[in-house]
Amino acid sequence: MKISKKIEDKIKKLPVGTTFTYKALLVNSEEYAATAKALERLIKKGILKRVSTGIFYKPKQTVFGELKPAEEELLKNYLFEKDKRIAYITGLSLYNKLGLTTQIPKNIKIASRDKRIFATIGNLKGKPVKSYIDVSDKNYYILEILDALKDFKMIPDMDKKSGLQLLTDRIKRWNKKDKTLLIKYSLKYPPRTRALVGAIIENFMETNEVQPLKESLNPLSQYEYNITETILPNAKNWNIL
Repeated sequence: MKISKKIEDKIKKLPVGTTFTYKALLVNSEEYAATAKALERLIKKGILKRVSTGIFYKPKQTVFGELKPAEEELLKNYLFEKDKRIAYITGLSLYNKLGLTTQIPKNIKIASRDKRIFATIGNLKGKPVKSYIDVSDKNYYILEILDALKDFKMIPDMDKKSGLQLLTDRIKRWNKKDKTLLIKYSLKYPPRTRALVGAIIENFMETNEVQPLKESLNPLSQYEYNITETILPNAKNWNIL
């Protein structure tokens, strides 16, 4: 079978909107030159788009035109190392994805524990921030929620009541192990985050596991979130203002 036909057959099986590299096509090193030419022909036909050098995707067509892959998909090669997740998108871009704000940032924050990750893909730019916990596929979504709670006061254009309910609803859907990890990980976050996590769990969940959070806080400290008791009935129990 010709390389071009082999490549076309493989690409047909790839999902639309998902980025891929030469590695995903399982080509031998001696086939790279022919594969590159085959990919260039598919790009000229509009079947493929190039994200950056060596990274491609099949564009999704909608009634509104071509739909580009999600930011996380475009940054996939920066978020994973040897097929293991080492980072996640945080900051305003994350809070937009969670539905907490309509604002879209110029630069995307990429959180990782041990690596400073810079990324440039077309107009998309990623800048590094340090995560509080080692990142993996089994915990990044917990760290996302903790980041949102840490920055809760600073998220622009957010209705605090609906924002808190949205985050609480996500936590409620987690299994017991994830909820336990939420408490464990929050102990690594700033005191204001621990207080808000404790209040949410105490108010909305059926658990008595908030004691470690309570003991980690200075009883004289206060945490300004501009959250009233109509939004969080037990806010004063956690010195949340």
